[in-house]
Amino acid sequence: MTVFGLSDVGRVRQQNEDAFVVADLMQSSRIHEMSAPASLEVGRRGILLAVSDGMGGAEAGEVASALTLHALRGGLRAVEGSSAEEALVACVEGANRSVWNAASAPERKGMGATITAVLVFGHRAYVAEVGDSRAYVLRGNKLVQLTHDQSYVQLLLDKGALTREQADKFEYRNVILQAIGIQADVVVALSRFTLRQGDKLLLCSDGLTGKLDHAEICSVVATAVSLEAACRGLVDLANSRGGEDNVTVVLAEVGGEGLAASTHDDRVSLEIVKAFDGAAADRALG
Repeated sequence: MTVFGLSDVGRVRQQNEDAFVVADLMQSSRIHEMSAPASLEVGRRGILLAVSDGMGGAEAGEVASALTLHALRGGLRAVEGSSAEEALVACVEGANRSVWNAASAPERKGMGATITAVLVFGHRAYVAEVGDSRAYVLRGNKLVQLTHDQSYVQLLLDKGALTREQADKFEYRNVILQAIGIQADVVVALSRFTLRQGDKLLLCSDGLTGKLDHAEICSVVATAVSLEAACRGLVDLANSRGGEDNVTVVLAEVGGEGLAASTHDDRVSLEIVKAFDGAAADRALG
């Protein structure tokens, strides 16, 4: 795997509450800042890619996103005897408890964070989500969204109560239905798919997807000369359109003899293991 990540404060905010991590779970080190792409071998414990968008004001959002990623990575490194799916869900739930407990401090009351994590394990990728940060895979020239926003506007879109054009101008488009640390328990959405040689995995915060549509993201990633150029191109484009939010992008390309080659019409077959369903959304809305 070759990977590059970039987190930018944007053009308006004074503080960056986004965070990302790239971690070989066989090693104690992790990457949360990058000046150049890194090459990693996917070992027997896998590689973790994750993006978290903090919330809570002052320094609380920054604390929440950093703690979420720290707890997730630490949990995955320590877990034994579980499947990749069980471990990923359990460790996201553990990260939620860590932030929930930390938020009991008066100065951090109400802090929380999103989490979108991809665990590359063997020839598969496992995708976990709480909130509205996203994950995609580019196979050939087709970009496939792997996550489903856990947001109020997405809920209304799913019910047919809003059109896409209405959603772009919807007053509550930034309201999410659940987040790490806001409640004692979370519903971790989980999916999986089989990787192919040349697949590119993209994780990002909503500072990117709030400014660029699907086709624009696909075009930048598919045509960039390198992973670093793609990440910088995405961030620069989001900032050129106002940059009101922090923007974080992690982009990884996978290859090697352990993966089958992708054919011309090879589709991404995404299997939903656990969804954030309507009942959970209703409970989150109170």
